[in-house]
Amino acid sequence: MTASLEKGHQAFRAVMDAPIASFFSSCVHCGICADACLFHTETGDAKYTPIYKLEPLKRVWKQEFTLLGKLASMIGFYKPITDAELEDWSELVYDSCTLCGRCSMVCPVGNDITYMVRKMREGMAASGHAPAGVIGAVKRTINSGSPMEVTLKALLAQIKHQEDDTGLTIPIDQKGSDYMALLSSMEIINYPEYLGSLAKIFNKAGVSWTLSSDAFEATNAGIQIGASDIAREIVMRIVDAAEKLQVKNVISPECGHAFTALRWEGPNLIGRPYSFNVIHILELLDNLRADGKIKTKGGDSEPLTFHDPCQIVRRGGVVQQPRDLLNMVATDFREMTEHGTMNWCCGGGGGVSANERADELKLLAFKKKKAQIEELGVHKMVTACANCRIVMEGSLEHYNMDVEVVGLSEMVAEYLEE
Repeated sequence: MTASLEKGHQAFRAVMDAPIASFFSSCVHCGICADACLFHTETGDAKYTPIYKLEPLKRVWKQEFTLLGKLASMIGFYKPITDAELEDWSELVYDSCTLCGRCSMVCPVGNDITYMVRKMREGMAASGHAPAGVIGAVKRTINSGSPMEVTLKALLAQIKHQEDDTGLTIPIDQKGSDYMALLSSMEIINYPEYLGSLAKIFNKAGVSWTLSSDAFEATNAGIQIGASDIAREIVMRIVDAAEKLQVKNVISPECGHAFTALRWEGPNLIGRPYSFNVIHILELLDNLRADGKIKTKGGDSEPLTFHDPCQIVRRGGVVQQPRDLLNMVATDFREMTEHGTMNWCCGGGGGVSANERADELKLLAFKKKKAQIEELGVHKMVTACANCRIVMEGSLEHYNMDVEVVGLSEMVAEYLEE
């Protein structure tokens, strides 16, 4: 084995925990997960079957952790994993998996295939087989704090624009606030109106909030590439900032993997509980709605639908809140046939949107979402993830579809009762 391959092989061994072993042991080879993966359904290629993407990890499990596998390896029945194989598998693990979790939902024995892919990515990253685009996003995050190299200067410029547009002050580094809001780079650069929407809503509701100049970026590239040490460092930046400002809550923005990394993965990554609560922006807005602190007037009468971001809805459990909010501001809200926890991914999550070599495959996978939209006959789609939004806008343009994509928080702000 080469040095890098040996490192990756050892990384596969290191991540082989009890859940991974039990999942491989209990797999009944039914193939049901294939029909839950949009990369398989839209290409018809069997190699995109979710459990098949894990074959190298499975071989290490057999060779190193099962009696029959050890004996078979001794007589040469199992061949060592080669560097060339891992290079081939990089496409399956990074390009054709968004970590959406739909395959895990349908597994008849309850195997969390998403968890398994995450663990395999750790070995792939360690052996140097992560795609260049994702590696670049990670390097930019480490060096600048943002996968898109969004600086504090750029954020302050956007804050100034939104303050001018709204006539409201957007607080920064306000110690003792109830809430510290986070943003994704895409929101800062592509959808800065999200920040203005927060200002309008929180001003109306009387919410005490702030941004932090030390940690305003929520996106966690470490989770996407499969590097726990990097994921830990990114989470710790947010924890340090929140504790420095002594805030009671941290708001995860309209970004799926940011929510997963901070809310569900974070305490395990840093090895201790937070001194604050983590709440998704949709959870907070729905709480404000339920408490009567925000009310809306009028609404969008155009037929529209909602795209459920996988990490927020399926993996994160924020299912009913966006629907309660949509019913405040839309009079013709139409559900997709498969929605909520069983909705289909946009095709660009899990680092796929940052992975240039996956662009063609991503567009093929979007045909599933395209069919969902066409079935309803709508020309407006609401979502709550900046990554989903930018991926879908590009894909809709590719297929010449006249469909507008809007953010849910912005819709709520638009129809706030004066």
